[in-house]
Amino acid sequence: MFALVFGAVRTRAAQVLTILVLTALTAAVAAAGPWYGFAAVGTAADAYLDAAPPSQRTVTVTNRVDTRGDPAGALRQFAEQVRAGLPAGVGPGLTGISAAINLQIGPSGTNIDLDFRDEFCQRVRLDGACPAAAREVALSHDAARVLGVSTGDELTVLTPSSPEPLRLTVVGLYARSEPTGTYWSSRLFRSATGPDPMFTVTATFEHPHLRSPTVAYDVVLPNALLRGDGGFDLGAALITSDRLLGQSQLRLSSQATPLHQAIVRDRETILDGISASGAQLLVLTWFALGLAGWYTLRDRRADAALLKLRGVSRFGRLRLALGQHLVPLAAGALVGAPLGYLVAWALAGPVPVAVDRQTALAWSALAVGAVLAGGLLVLAAVEATVLGRPVSALLQRAASGRGAWRPALVDVVLLAIAAAALYQVRSAGTGDGLGRAGLAMVALAAGLIAARLLNRLADRGGAAALRAGRLRAGLTALRISRSPGSDRLFVLVVVAVALFVTAAGGWAAESAGRTARSSAELGASRVLTVGAANRTVLLNAVRTADPGGRAAMAVVRNRTDTAQILEVDTARLGAVAAWRSEYGPVTDLPEAVAAASLTPLPLVTGDRLTMTARREGDAAVALTLHLQHEATGQPVTVGFGALRAGDQTVTVPVSGCTPPPGCRLVRWELTQPPTRDGRLRPAPPGSAVVVRALGQDTPVLDGATLGDIIRWRVGTVGASVDLVAGGGTLRLAADDNTTEVDRVGTEVWASDRLLPMPALLAGPVPDRWLDDEALLVGYGEMAPVQVIRNVSALPSLGGSGLLLDLDTTRRLAGAADPGGQFQVWLAPDAGPGIVDALTAAGLTVTDDIDVADHAARLGTQGPAVLVRFELLAGVAALLLAAAAVAVAATVDRRALAEQLAALRLQGLPRRVAVSTGWAGTAALILAGLAGGVFAALLAVDVTGRTVPPFTDGWAVLAPPGPLDPAATALAVATALTVLVLTGRLALQPLMRSLRDGEAGR
Repeated sequence: MFALVFGAVRTRAAQVLTILVLTALTAAVAAAGPWYGFAAVGTAADAYLDAAPPSQRTVTVTNRVDTRGDPAGALRQFAEQVRAGLPAGVGPGLTGISAAINLQIGPSGTNIDLDFRDEFCQRVRLDGACPAAAREVALSHDAARVLGVSTGDELTVLTPSSPEPLRLTVVGLYARSEPTGTYWSSRLFRSATGPDPMFTVTATFEHPHLRSPTVAYDVVLPNALLRGDGGFDLGAALITSDRLLGQSQLRLSSQATPLHQAIVRDRETILDGISASGAQLLVLTWFALGLAGWYTLRDRRADAALLKLRGVSRFGRLRLALGQHLVPLAAGALVGAPLGYLVAWALAGPVPVAVDRQTALAWSALAVGAVLAGGLLVLAAVEATVLGRPVSALLQRAASGRGAWRPALVDVVLLAIAAAALYQVRSAGTGDGLGRAGLAMVALAAGLIAARLLNRLADRGGAAALRAGRLRAGLTALRISRSPGSDRLFVLVVVAVALFVTAAGGWAAESAGRTARSSAELGASRVLTVGAANRTVLLNAVRTADPGGRAAMAVVRNRTDTAQILEVDTARLGAVAAWRSEYGPVTDLPEAVAAASLTPLPLVTGDRLTMTARREGDAAVALTLHLQHEATGQPVTVGFGALRAGDQTVTVPVSGCTPPPGCRLVRWELTQPPTRDGRLRPAPPGSAVVVRALGQDTPVLDGATLGDIIRWRVGTVGASVDLVAGGGTLRLAADDNTTEVDRVGTEVWASDRLLPMPALLAGPVPDRWLDDEALLVGYGEMAPVQVIRNVSALPSLGGSGLLLDLDTTRRLAGAADPGGQFQVWLAPDAGPGIVDALTAAGLTVTDDIDVADHAARLGTQGPAVLVRFELLAGVAALLLAAAAVAVAATVDRRALAEQLAALRLQGLPRRVAVSTGWAGTAALILAGLAGGVFAALLAVDVTGRTVPPFTDGWAVLAPPGPLDPAATALAVATALTVLVLTGRLALQPLMRSLRDGEAGR
């Protein structure tokens, strides 16, 4: 039997090679699918983890405890409880203690946190010593500046709950070495508004006043748990831990669950989509194998008749026939499986997780086994259709019409399956069951119906053409209608072209959508994250590096309790930002800011100021002027001291304004004279100061400026300073209602912007604005905002937030620090030296990303991974169709040559014979191509197919259409080239023989 099998294999090498190629192609894709999917899953998870903020990677457990004078012991006991309650595999964490204290600074107190935390000294840069003994503390540089202390100073804690005083000694000043890392992600050990915490050792908490602190345990979750390796459900595990720890009054908090769910959701999207595409391709392969077996069956009918004459049983004949197929099927699997692994590795890299490698290996083996088993079963079914026929039927050259009802029954079954798939898609979406193959099913239904119409049209049209004497058209049409299997070949081409066209169009559309999202999220073609001391330094540095205003723009992204805020240098917005129609006209905000701008007040550039003023009232008052350097943003305070009653001229020194370009006026402050500790209190009611002039070598404030009310503004909360501008003077008076309100204002701000400040708003109106006027908070004194246009989206912010002018907000904030992330947006044509210029201007670049980088990062998510595999499957489907065309053309070549030779003897012109030889295959290819394009358009419309949404739910911009026009046109041209080239190569011997007059040989 083995000898017969191998002899048949050697005899029919072309047929065997065809099945081997089809099997190898599908086995490669089948083997590549799981490896590609799990590799892409690992890459996507790593991308999520790299981009996740530290708060999403950590778990914090806190509790308020009574240390009973032993804080170290209480902390150890707390840590043991937490470790016992956290999920297995979490690993060691960090412990800490925090207590709120009130420092005695002057006559009042200042609230600050006193903390201990493991590894503190290893996580900071210290000027001085690390706290090592009880009551030694380290302060941040900013906190030391706010409190007015330095290394070696002693701080007194107000301790009303304890008779024993608590005095702390500052032994060092710290700066965070990795302020954005996981170590500093816990809110308990960093301040949102007040001074930064001071850090000490556990022995400090032995003081009676600190016996009830908050203890904390922070742990960074391992990547394996965040990814959910092995099916681990982190969300459920954290819920269980929370309940367990809650029994001991311990509170667990974490933002890791959304990150874990995003990774799991992305994993499911990738693996489910790849399995659906792989299943479609597998069914298409079985169809192609069955078609190839049907075409080559004609050459095996004589073998079956001979075996039947020799008495070989039906099972023996089937075993011999299947043996001929098993050899190329097995060889194709052996060739395709390693090739598929190499393709997957080239496209997605290795599988990083060990458990995923095992799963990928099992699924790859199962997929290749399905190719083998399904292919063998299909070929067995094809063989079974002829094995039972009598010898006389097997020896006939032409196939009989017996069993013509079977193809019709198969068509009905396939149409019913397609209808069920379409119903499921329309009712429940594409996520389950047959809905995943909805597009292929619609294409299949369209192909089956079109095949029936094509057969009937070719049959009737061919007969009519022959009667009319149009031999070429008539013979070609009859060749299509009467060639067995041509309708199935047509259906295969239709489905393959539809899959390839939709995959190519979807891939291009997804790429376009990803690029559009990247541009919208970044706001510009390239974005630098930079470090700067303040907004003034940022703005000045960018304007210095790019004086023309065409290459770079200073940007601050911030968030307050009211909304997300994007502050931009509006004068450069149109030249630098990647503006879209969803943002509204790009000129709206710049024009509104320009209309609200006033001529800037003169800068203070000297080393002294002279003020002419008059003090009114009996109470002593002091007047202070606050300046800010226009290049460094450093505040400069000019105190005119306690003013005497009546008119006077006061000259005082100014330090810090002589370096160019000088200092701008920020605000006046009307107070009582300073106390011994330097603190200022509001001026008493009835006191007032009238400012008549302010100058240096040249006037700074003349009568026209002082008397212009639009140049000055007061606070919006509490009892503000009474302000009167007119007659060439500026009068500042203490409000008479100061005893009736909690907050008493002392300040009057200089203004070179008209209020309310203009803004663009995306999304709903902030909640705090619903019952009150629109006020911007977090930038020093609150200021009114006027929304000049509501838009559907804003650059970088997405569908919700405010766009403001950076120069306006930095002038509004003055010396206050509203925080935020400092960025520099670069235009597409920004020169290569712009980064060096920004660095030379004083900025520190900490991150540099462009649209391509951001799009590549998004390309690791599920939708992008899925469309790339769909494109790979579409290419494989097109090659399957091309192979089937080659088989059909090769098998029909001998019969067609004999028919044309007979017609030549009857007088058929050679030219007509040659054109008829290739026209049948060409017409079938063109019809299949047109049908495939139509089926693709129909399937997209009927199934409602769109570009796969982003796994993280981002939907700020409308997605592009699923069939990118340019990519679709290119895909059609590619499919036409591949199919025509394949058919031409297969018919080349026939064409050569016809041209040489050898068709009859």
